[in-house]
Amino acid sequence: MQTWEFERPIVELEKKIQDLKDFSQDKDVDLSSEIDKLDEKLSSLKQEVYSKLSPWQKVQIARHPERPTTTDYIRFITRDFVPLAGDRLFGEDKALICGFAKIDDFKVAVIGHQKGKDTKENIERNFGCAHPEGYRKAMRIMDLAQRFNLPIICLIDTPGAYPGIGAEERGQAQAIAENIRDMFSLRTPIIITVIGEGGSGGALGIGVGDRVLMFEYSYYSVISPEGCAAILWKDASKREEAAKVLKLTAPDLLNLSIIDEIIPEAEGGAHRGQEETAQNLKTALIKHIRDISQLPIASLLDKRYQRFRKIGIFQE
Repeated sequence: MQTWEFERPIVELEKKIQDLKDFSQDKDVDLSSEIDKLDEKLSSLKQEVYSKLSPWQKVQIARHPERPTTTDYIRFITRDFVPLAGDRLFGEDKALICGFAKIDDFKVAVIGHQKGKDTKENIERNFGCAHPEGYRKAMRIMDLAQRFNLPIICLIDTPGAYPGIGAEERGQAQAIAENIRDMFSLRTPIIITVIGEGGSGGALGIGVGDRVLMFEYSYYSVISPEGCAAILWKDASKREEAAKVLKLTAPDLLNLSIIDEIIPEAEGGAHRGQEETAQNLKTALIKHIRDISQLPIASLLDKRYQRFRKIGIFQE
């Protein structure tokens, strides 16, 4: 497993504990007392490290290559998932997963960015950067969900929409803009969750909903810290300073009323406890589906509009 610099003391202590356990088992020696002391030390060290993470360190966790993706959460918290492909205009975009599933007794539409688990799959998935056909596919599935009165679950995890020439030629900006516009008028509940990276328009293309949730170590921003640093200071190495001023972490965005809830992750990040983190997501989704499904459609649409309309500070 990849280890960030701030996690190194934790990983080294975990290895020491595992070595003691292996030695104890191989040599039939009782080292339980020493192991218990180290376990206590490890717990304290984790609490100390993860309670003081900087915004940039949280960005690193959000980008961890072993962090759960949309397909992982589909596997952990849904059943009977039926994937649907294609935008009926150009083709299939594997950077966006779309389909229908069940979460407990709720039938839902699931839409989410999908990164790869290795280099080959990342190339196939375009590193989670969707093309215009991906956003058009997403809206096609949302329209179907509206037709059958199914709640829509959107899982955001992208550095941003793909900025290549082909994507621009096929109408990337228009596809995202139309999705933002049309999601405001969908007559069914929409719950958005940032599960990893929430990058710019790539995130907003499936990011309009009645509730916006974020995982504890995810980030949501108009630009990446590296991109911001390159523009403001002409120096991408100032990414840590950029991450701080962008206010891109979950606590920052909850304080600014841009999101509605922070979903806790397993200790050390979702990659260290995928099933535990997935169950936390499932609990939050069920709670919000039950809550907003009770609202009359007219009230739902008005609250959705007002929710985004009040973001920001305006002077006239």
